[in-house]
Amino acid sequence: MAREVISSGNQLAALAAIDAGCEFFGGYPITPSSEVAHELSVLLPRNGGKFIQMEDEIAGICVALGASMSGKKAMTNTSGPGISLKAEQIGLAFITETPMVITNVMRGGPSTGLPTRVQQGDVLQARNPTHGDVKMIAFAPKNLDECYTETVRAFNTAERFMTTVMVLLDETIGHMHGKAVLPDVEEVKAGIVKRKEFTGDPKDYKPYGVGPDEPAVLNPFFKGYHYHITGLHHGPTGFPTEDAKMCQDLIERLFRKIEAHEDEIESYEEYMLDDAEIMIFCYGSVALAAEEAIKRMRSEGIKVGMFRPITIWPSPEKRMKELAEKFDKILVPELNMGQYATEVERVMKKPFVKLNKANGRPISPAEIIEKIKESF
Repeated sequence: MAREVISSGNQLAALAAIDAGCEFFGGYPITPSSEVAHELSVLLPRNGGKFIQMEDEIAGICVALGASMSGKKAMTNTSGPGISLKAEQIGLAFITETPMVITNVMRGGPSTGLPTRVQQGDVLQARNPTHGDVKMIAFAPKNLDECYTETVRAFNTAERFMTTVMVLLDETIGHMHGKAVLPDVEEVKAGIVKRKEFTGDPKDYKPYGVGPDEPAVLNPFFKGYHYHITGLHHGPTGFPTEDAKMCQDLIERLFRKIEAHEDEIESYEEYMLDDAEIMIFCYGSVALAAEEAIKRMRSEGIKVGMFRPITIWPSPEKRMKELAEKFDKILVPELNMGQYATEVERVMKKPFVKLNKANGRPISPAEIIEKIKESF
């Protein structure tokens, strides 16, 4: 039975973490994401978990990684400047295949930027948050309901693919306060994904000796299975190697374990697209303004619809290519200077109109309507 609650997006992300089985949080306060940590500081101890506020953002992700390595579902939380500080450890999590969830409540940037204002300025950062070759998974909720459901999905996806998953909220939905309709908690718990464990003879245990599109099998520490964790390129048992084939196979597998299963990972929404002549391509909280704009334009006889990637990395390329064949009139509104527009251009390979704001103010339905009428 669905639950109706009155809450904010940040609080709902924290509740989702608890319902998804999160056992540990390590982080540091930063506007506008701090409420996620505040809520978990209360909820985790009540539910048998551990919460710790560290001295800075770097320490926050380090302890979360340590907890995950010991077999606990772990998360950290931040905003854009914190992701910059966590970059090195995101890379460590990726190459060691240590699952972790990061909620990033985006604000104005770069640098200190506009701490109390909204922006979607971390979209490209979410794709490549660290040096080297990485394949990130990132979800972008549009409303309060999805602040909860996409955080739950992030934990399940992280455990399934043994990787870091980022949930890109933004200041608008993070601080939005209203009614949310959530799935029944028993339904959520019934769908919880737990990482695989090796149960055979410890002498046969090779955590990274898996198939070419499979994630590592990392048993929790302290259970009698010995292996090595390192940020260096490594072989089947985790010990460092410079063997050319092993190094190439490792990075290709880290990519392939995601690319080969994108049908499990990708998610998107289509709103009034069936008979549309104009398509709005947007994500996150901008979709709320787009939906209102579509309703107003439809009342005037203008056939507009919306496509919204929920999984923004990896992007839903197959569907985007199909839509490129159907639509010649496309508007891409973003709360940045066109970060995801680069992906739209790469995949859809056709002209489109952009609507960009980077001054910390949301895009309104009226601005979308005005842009469409002047452009098409």
